Amino acid sequence: MHDFADSFVDALTARYPQDEVRTRELRALTESIVELAASRASSDDLGIAVNALTELVAASTVFSPWHERPKLTVFGSARVGENDPHYAMAERLSAAMAERGWITVSGAGPGIMEAAARGAGRELTIGVNVDLPFEQSANPYVDAETRLVEMKYFFTRKVALTKESLAFIFFPGGLGTLDEAYELLTLLHTGKTRPSPIILMDTSEGTYWDEWLHFMEGSVMSAGYLDADSGCLWEICRSIDEAVAAIERFFSNFVRFSLAAGRATIELRRAPNEALLKALSEFEADFAPYSLEGNSVSFAFDGRSYVALRKVIDELNRAT
Repeated sequence: MHDFADSFVDALTARYPQDEVRTRELRALTESIVELAASRASSDDLGIAVNALTELVAASTVFSPWHERPKLTVFGSARVGENDPHYAMAERLSAAMAERGWITVSGAGPGIMEAAARGAGRELTIGVNVDLPFEQSANPYVDAETRLVEMKYFFTRKVALTKESLAFIFFPGGLGTLDEAYELLTLLHTGKTRPSPIILMDTSEGTYWDEWLHFMEGSVMSAGYLDADSGCLWEICRSIDEAVAAIERFFSNFVRFSLAAGRATIELRRAPNEALLKALSEFEADFAPYSLEGNSVSFAFDGRSYVALRKVIDELNRAT
């Protein structure tokens, strides 16, 4: 079975030369296709696999020209209109981030998605739409020719909405918005996505996220279903300036995180001094000792304590 896959990949890379990493991934993909064929999976299973792969490839094609640009994804209700204060906030927030060079990624539909695209503008918006019988196609502020992906499945859509973004904004919404918020928090909590700021937006008088937080603290954290300090993974903001400041604060020193062979590395813009390294050893002793390598801090990491990792990132940002 693998001989067949090897022969195909050898022929493929002879025509389209690949580097070592891409060749390895293409071989794994080909082996999965061969195994799927050999398993005599149902036509429905084959259809799901084909559609999912096709949608992910389409998303990769749309995103690839903008890979180096910072992106934020904006979530929220599709039901709000232009007169809703959340609509105005979403428009202004995306506009503010566009001025700073950020691309807005949104679901491409109406409501908050439309407002975010409208604020960022067609040149700085990528839309990831989902096919629903009760919603229209992409809003007019998304360039449907070059910056729009159409999806059948919610799970592939969520991959596209989150894979490349560095920050995430959640406005009040219904089941879809809450589903996306909980999934992203789960990915952060388990280390299945890069450390990122999650901003929960509301008006100064709004209570949506306050009531959500009351539920989380009163029924989830208090029962031990989630660590009490997990609240560092999100921040409630009530103004555009506050949200922009939260995003900029997260990246004021932090650049990226990587994990290899049980050792974590946090790359920074500015190297911490010895006093800060000592303070980190007292602040989060489980990771001590911390080692400084150029502008990076490294430490032993079991791949589990991602809330503690976020707290260390916050300390590195706060102290420099």
